[in-house]
Amino acid sequence: MPSDSEQTAIRKEKRQRLLDEGRQAYPADLSRTHTLREIRAGWGHLEAGQETDNVVTAGGRVVFIRNTGKLAFATLQDGFTPEDNGERLQVMLSLAEVGEDALARWKSDVDLGDFVWVKGRVIASKRGELSIMASEWRLAAKSLRPLPVLHKELSEEARVRRRYVDLIVRDEARDLLRKRSAITRAVRETLYAQDYLEVETPILQLVHGGAAARPFETHINAFDIDMTLRIALELHLKRTMVGGADRVFELGRVFRNEGIDSSHSAEFTMLEAYQAWGDQRTIARLIQDIIVAAADAVGSRQIETPQGVIDLDGEWQWLPVYPALSAKVGEEITVETPLERLHEVADAHEIEFDPAVGADKLAMKLFEELVEPGLLQPTFVYDYPSIAQPLARPHRSEPGKVEAWDLIIGGMERGTGFTELVDPVVQREVLLAQSLKAAAGDPDAMQFDSDFIEALEYGVPPMGGLGLGIDRLIMLLTGVGIRETILYPLLRPQG
Repeated sequence: MPSDSEQTAIRKEKRQRLLDEGRQAYPADLSRTHTLREIRAGWGHLEAGQETDNVVTAGGRVVFIRNTGKLAFATLQDGFTPEDNGERLQVMLSLAEVGEDALARWKSDVDLGDFVWVKGRVIASKRGELSIMASEWRLAAKSLRPLPVLHKELSEEARVRRRYVDLIVRDEARDLLRKRSAITRAVRETLYAQDYLEVETPILQLVHGGAAARPFETHINAFDIDMTLRIALELHLKRTMVGGADRVFELGRVFRNEGIDSSHSAEFTMLEAYQAWGDQRTIARLIQDIIVAAADAVGSRQIETPQGVIDLDGEWQWLPVYPALSAKVGEEITVETPLERLHEVADAHEIEFDPAVGADKLAMKLFEELVEPGLLQPTFVYDYPSIAQPLARPHRSEPGKVEAWDLIIGGMERGTGFTELVDPVVQREVLLAQSLKAAAGDPDAMQFDSDFIEALEYGVPPMGGLGLGIDRLIMLLTGVGIRETILYPLLRPQG
């Protein structure tokens, strides 16, 4: 174990001294009559020098302390809530009010970061600072580690590795956590208002599917079998639709054993929702409702970015993949364009690609590199090649494509949706083709899920489905990276 810093060693000695004297460093018998916020709300009108006989009991973390001869000052910080970042309030301890012993103990026992409990009258100081003039105080919890200097900026690495410290000292960290909570609540309330049923599906799965992604593998000792962590929520939600649910959604963690960067995490929060008697157009309306409600929950539908203002109140355009790519490269690109020609286009634009991929995947790569970054306003990119969504319905009028879209906002994919493939015979063929790719070594291909096919064979109505990355939605609405939006992101071990 690493050795303690000098300050930590001193604080541990204080803790032990308290115990040796028969006092408690972490008592369990303390309660409060008011939060600091309630005191501010009830007596914030007091003028400088005005005192009351109103006695309150309160508590909080000491974030500022100043001791003089006969008077001590401290600023307490309350816990943060959905409504505020944590109120701060001054506490005053005078020799006349608390007595010599209590004041001496305060000076010797209390450090920055400690939690303290106080009882006293509500007053306004001569300088007009709303305060509690303490008549009693007790230590509520001894902090054994010193806080960072409050006015000194923490590095990003320090923030994400010790998020609990980040939350203590930085208003922005608390504000972001509160915004994430408000966004998540807005997502749920939008779905509840449209009669969606929230369900929970397994995280541990025998067969991974629902997306093209590499899974995390694990082993369950009770059955002595290998399992995976889910890469998507889709297949069990569709089973629920087979069972007769009209509209369902799940908001949960998914896990993909892939790259980690400023917009990707190995574990992240996904929303998936499915509606009976819907298609890619009706489900697009839902995701628009959700994102606008989330924006309303945290501020504005106009989002300032370095590239310009994103207007969520404007028209959300629909942009077909191949015509948009054709316009960008200056020649017609279709699903029939030969692979060799796509190689030439990629080389001409200095885009690196895997020579082993087919024409459909390369066309998607070209679109992602050339067109997607310029899509600032909300755009439903649609008419993807079939390879893009193995679980989407084949296009009803254009062979080689599926009825699916990706929602691009601010040059980044935020969500996806499609008219669901509900024909079990076609779905079997698609999943068999995927399983052959997996057997041939494609780590992103889905496995064959015979139980899912069996479920579809019982019949399910036509439906639309969507997936929305909650972390990327929060990135959009707050302007921060994915490591900031996730409270405790996965990090490489230190040392």
